[in-house]
Amino acid sequence: MKNFSGPLRRMLIYGFSSYFGLVLINNSELNLPNMWEAYAPMFITIYILTQWLDRKFNDQSKLK
Repeated sequence: MKNFSGPLRRMLIYGFSSYFGLVLINNSELNLPNMWEAYAPMFITIYILTQWLDRKFNDQSKLK
């Protein structure tokens, strides 16, 4: 099970944060000619956030 904890943790962090970001953007009533102008920075930010949170959780699990 330990082999699956890292990928599963990353998948859950990315899934929840992506869904939350999409809900925010879709409900913001943005009127952009190309929605990629909103989605691309959001997904880049979510990727960076996912990597940072994963490192934080991984560092805490090593302390136990």
